[in-house]
Amino acid sequence: QVQLVESGGGLVQAGGSLRLSCAASGRTFSSYVMGWFRQAPGKEREFVAAISRSGGSTLYADSVKGRFTISRDNAKNTVYLQMNSLKPEDTAVYSCAAGFRLYSDYRGYNLWGQGTQVTVSS
Repeated sequence: QVQLVESGGGLVQAGGSLRLSCAASGRTFSSYVMGWFRQAPGKEREFVAAISRSGGSTLYADSVKGRFTISRDNAKNTVYLQMNSLKPEDTAVYSCAAGFRLYSDYRGYNLWGQGTQVTVSS
C-alpha cells in the first residue's frame, strides 16, 4: 500500500507563498487520484484541490481558486500544492490523500498522509 508523507509547511506572512509536497512510497502512485485537504482548529475538514491520475484534470475549492495550484510528477511519486497570495484564513493542517475519484468529499479518499502545518500571519 502507498504511504504518503507531506512536507513544506511552515510560517509565512499574508501575501506570501509556500509549496507543499506529498511524497508517496511504492510503485502504484499513478493509479491514484490525489487530493489536498485542510483542517483548522475547531473546524471541519475542508477540501482544497484534487488532480487526476495523469494530471490532466484538476478540481479546486472556490476559496483557493486562482491562488493555489495542484500538480503532480508521477516519475517522482510526488504531488504538489503551490500556494500563492496566502491569507490568514488559509492557516490549517494540510493533508494529502489518495483516492479513486476526482471528488471534493473526503470520504472519497482512503489513504492519508500525516499532515503538515501551514500558518499564515497577518
